[in-house]
Amino acid sequence: MSATPLQRLGRSAREGAALALRRLVAPFALPRGRPFWLRARLAAPVPEAARRSLVPGRATPLPLLAVLEALAAAARDPRVEGVLVTLRGAPVSLARGAAVRRALASVRAAGKPVVVWAERLGSESLYLASAATRVFVPEAGSVALLGLRLESFFVRDLLDRIGVRADVVRVGEYKSAAEGLVRRGLSDAHREQLEALAEDLFAVLVEGIAEGRALSPERVRSLVDAGPHRPRAACEAGLVDACLFPDEVEAELARLAGRAPLPGAEPDVALVELASYHALRARPGALRAPFAAAPRLAYVVAAGAIRTGTGTAGVASDPYRALLRRLERDDAVRGVVLRIDSPGGDALASDLLWRAVRRLADAKPVVASLGDVAASGGYYVAAGAHAIHAEDATLTGSIGVVGGKLDLEALYQRVGVAQEGVERGARAGLLSPARPLTPEERSAVRGELRAVYELFLERVAEGRGLSRDAVHAVARGRVWSGRRARDARLVDAAGGPLEALADARARAGLPPDEPLPVDVLPRAPALSGAAGWLLGRAAPG
Repeated sequence: MSATPLQRLGRSAREGAALALRRLVAPFALPRGRPFWLRARLAAPVPEAARRSLVPGRATPLPLLAVLEALAAAARDPRVEGVLVTLRGAPVSLARGAAVRRALASVRAAGKPVVVWAERLGSESLYLASAATRVFVPEAGSVALLGLRLESFFVRDLLDRIGVRADVVRVGEYKSAAEGLVRRGLSDAHREQLEALAEDLFAVLVEGIAEGRALSPERVRSLVDAGPHRPRAACEAGLVDACLFPDEVEAELARLAGRAPLPGAEPDVALVELASYHALRARPGALRAPFAAAPRLAYVVAAGAIRTGTGTAGVASDPYRALLRRLERDDAVRGVVLRIDSPGGDALASDLLWRAVRRLADAKPVVASLGDVAASGGYYVAAGAHAIHAEDATLTGSIGVVGGKLDLEALYQRVGVAQEGVERGARAGLLSPARPLTPEERSAVRGELRAVYELFLERVAEGRGLSRDAVHAVARGRVWSGRRARDARLVDAAGGPLEALADARARAGLPPDEPLPVDVLPRAPALSGAAGWLLGRAAPG
């Protein structure tokens, strides 16, 4: 089913108005008749989805896809002579950082210098910065190359003190989501998977810095062990190139562009903000006839915990199912990228969303792109796609199930609260917080969770073309790095949003170089908070 003529007219009108505005503003916003540098201000964190500010005039950070689109356009644009990235804090995780890092490398591959300046560099931000031509920090800054640490919190003793007991049942010995409630330290299985994850993520970090800074991996490991580093020592070690104040950076940009300023003269450098450039130059598409079913791709961001019901927090099953259904029926949408950044959540909601993804995949190509984390229910949903892309540092898998309740009986006694009732049914009190599970109830809960686990295995086996036993062998609740998930056939390819979009385009039979609109969904409401509620809550899409 195609979009209605009225929907096409509205969409074309919006595109036309945006295009006309960009053409009107571009001559005044971009330097006329001369090359310019792009300035990308990346602060922690680079969000997956666009955000709206309630404060007029306050800039909001560009979402990850917009940053990647703008850098890809800059690599092709002959007027862009280089990119200046300023970092504040760790702008991204290793997984999101890998996507930005590749985009910066593509700018360099096009023969354009990339400069990174940061007040402080940590391990993740140095990994990203290592793709640059030059890396600068102020002399009073720091280079805290310290490696990485994966840790878990355990609150069993705290719960004991207040009289609360977590009654937990799990299927999969590696399913560690509730261990912090029932243990005082790492289980052997949890420690085993954390050790493997730490090894994989550390390898990504070391390999990236070594390649970018022309150092051996052994040298980078020794520098990690010797960290943190003062900027001068970091320069001598080859981790950064020089110690510069912000006002000294523009002179370096001019030198890299072959226009070194004369003594006492101001650098001849034009700077354009990446957000402005993205709005004016980087978005594909053009004005189309109102009733033409112009081909396009959809990029659906599903970030946060998966849950049933409605609302805008996390990944609510009802609005996302409705959105996927609309994309299924829209003939103009030739392919869909489902960008998932979720630790999972409700099993029912995950299955409902899996069904919506499978229906969509029956109608057109669907490619899942996994962000920092796409585990448990996040991976469950991704399994419905034709292909799954993930970064080496993505955390994924966790094919397992955990459930239970908090037993507050001792707490009630401690604070002088009594709870009594009458029951009909042998297990009517199973969910009561006033007592623990009986052995029979625990057995019943385990049976329910085992059934959910078997369904999870079935969904993954169907989507990945594997046997049930093959999936079980890499499941049991274990979390994998994207690198090892590829070896386990849980992931098809390494990459981020741009690679997933290219895959969806190819699967849809669309030319690789033709400008193609990409609808980023769900669209952020124009107003949020009380103002948005007063004017009516907008559904995603």
